[in-house]
Amino acid sequence: MRRVFARVLLLLLVLVALPVSAQTRAWLDRAEITYGETVALNISTDQSVAEIDYAPLRAQFEIGGQSVRRSYTLANGQARRMSVFSVGLRPRAPGLASVPALRVGNASTAPLRLVVLEPAVQPASADADVFVETSVDALQPYVQQAVGVTVRLNYAVPLLSGQLELEPPARASLQRVGEDITYERLLGGRRYSVVERRFLLIPERSGPLLLAGARLNGITGGGFSGPMFDDDRRPLSAAAPDTHLQVRPIPASAPQPWLPLHQLTLRYLQAPTQAFAGQAAAIELELVADGASAAQMPALELGAVADAQVFADPPRVEEQFVDGRPRTTVRRRFSLVSSTPGMLSVPGPRIRWWDAGSSVARIATLPPLQLRVAAGANAAGKEVSPARAQDEATADAPNAAAPRSAVASPGSPDWKRALAWLLPLLMVLMVFAVIAVRRRHARVDAGTSHQPDAPAAATTPSLDAALRSGDFGDIRRALAAQAGLRVDDFDALLARLDDPAQVQALRRMQAARWGGGHLQDALQALRAAFAGGARWRPTKQGAPSLLPPLYPD
Repeated sequence: MRRVFARVLLLLLVLVALPVSAQTRAWLDRAEITYGETVALNISTDQSVAEIDYAPLRAQFEIGGQSVRRSYTLANGQARRMSVFSVGLRPRAPGLASVPALRVGNASTAPLRLVVLEPAVQPASADADVFVETSVDALQPYVQQAVGVTVRLNYAVPLLSGQLELEPPARASLQRVGEDITYERLLGGRRYSVVERRFLLIPERSGPLLLAGARLNGITGGGFSGPMFDDDRRPLSAAAPDTHLQVRPIPASAPQPWLPLHQLTLRYLQAPTQAFAGQAAAIELELVADGASAAQMPALELGAVADAQVFADPPRVEEQFVDGRPRTTVRRRFSLVSSTPGMLSVPGPRIRWWDAGSSVARIATLPPLQLRVAAGANAAGKEVSPARAQDEATADAPNAAAPRSAVASPGSPDWKRALAWLLPLLMVLMVFAVIAVRRRHARVDAGTSHQPDAPAAATTPSLDAALRSGDFGDIRRALAAQAGLRVDDFDALLARLDDPAQVQALRRMQAARWGGGHLQDALQALRAAFAGGARWRPTKQGAPSLLPPLYPD
C-alpha cells in the first residue's frame, strides 16, 4: 500500500513539473539558410531573468542585435509573466551548425540544428536574375604589391534590401577604396543594374592566396508591377567564384625601399631656364605611379643644389582607380633662391622602382635643370628669404620693363643742362635732410627724458612669451622691437644679432616654415639659442658735431 501511494505521489510531482519545464523553450525562425545570411534565435521563458548568456554561441556564430519583449497576463486569478529574448546569429562557415543548450534561470533550452548552404555561384548570363563578379588586376603579384580588386553586383529583379560582402583573405590586408559606382548594362538583350565596388588587396606573405568570391544576401519582391506584401518577398543570394593568387617573394636584386609598380613617370610641370640672384625661381614636379596607393609613394625631392637654398611646398596627392588598380599622382612645387650669379645646375629627382610586369628593376629620373642666374637687386651675397625675394621681384618688374632709352647718358646733348639743374637741387635736399635729422634727434632726446609709454609695447609680446607660445611671427616681432627694426626686415634682424647660434636658429626656423625641415625641431633649437635672451651687436655712436646747430631750439 505504501509502495502504491509513493508511485501516485511521484506521478503527481511529474505532472506538476511538466508545465513548469515547458515554459522555457527555444526555436529558430528558419531551419535552413544560405551562408552569409542571419537567422533569429528566439527564447521564451517565465523565469525571472534580466538577460541570457550567449557566450556558448560564439564558437560557431557571430552574434548580432539583441532584444527582449516582456508581457504580463492574468487568467483564472493567476498572474503569468513571460519574456521573449531574440538574438541574430550569423554562421561562421557553411555546413551543419549546432545551437547548443543555453541556461535560462533554473531551466535550460534544448539544442537546435541549422543547415547553412553554400551561396549559389551564378554565371554571368541573361538566364540569371542576379550574379556577382570578382576580378583582380594581377594573379601573380609580389609581396606588398597593391592589387586592385573589383566586385560587380548585377541584378535584373528588384532588390528590397541586400548585403554585398568580400571577406579579407588570410595573410593579406583588404580595404575598401572610394565610393560605389552604379550603372546599367545589357547582357543577352536583358538589362541589368550594376553596383561596382573596389578594394585594395596587399599580400603580406609569399605563397598561394585564396580570395573567396564576393557574395550577396538580399531580399527581392514584386517591385512596382507586383504586390509588395510580405508573402511576395523572398530571400535572394548569389556568389562569385573564388580567385586563386600566387604571391611571389621580393627578389634579391630588387632596389630598396621596395616599390613594385606597373609604371612610374616623372616630368617637369614648371622648369625655368633663368633666374636672378636673391630672387625665388619656381620649379614644379609631377610623379604618376600606376599600381600604388598614396601610402606607398616615395618622397618627391630635388637633388642637393650648391650655392642655393631650396624650399619645398607640401606635396599635393591625388588617388584614382584606373583599369582596375590604384593610380596615384603627386605634384610638388619648389622655390629656389640662388645667392650668386652665374650658371646653376639643379639635379632632377631619381627614384628606383620594380617593374612588376617585366620583373626588372628600373630607375625613373629627370635631366638636371641649367639655370642662368643673373645679378639681381640682392646679389651682394647675403641670404634672402623667399617671401622677400618674391616681393622684390614683383617690385622690380616695372623697372625691368622700362626702355633703356628713357635714361639719359653722359654723352647726350642735354647732359650739361640737366647737371646745372641737378646740383642746386641736391644742395637743397641736403639742407632739408640735415634739418630733419636734427629735429629727430631732439624728439628722441625729449622722449628719453620723459620716458613716455610706447604704444607698440602694449601689442608686441615679450621674447620669453613668444618663445613659450611657439608663434614664429610673435618671435620676429619681439626681436624686431628689441632691435628697433621693422618686422618684415628679416635680413637686417640677422645682421644685428651677434651670436652665430641665434642667427642659425632663426634661419633654420625660416627654412622649416617653407618645408625645409621639421617645425618642432626648429622651434626647440630656437628656444635653446634664445634661452638667455638675444645678443646684439654694439651700435656705433656718432661723434658730436663741432658746429653750432643751424636752427637752435
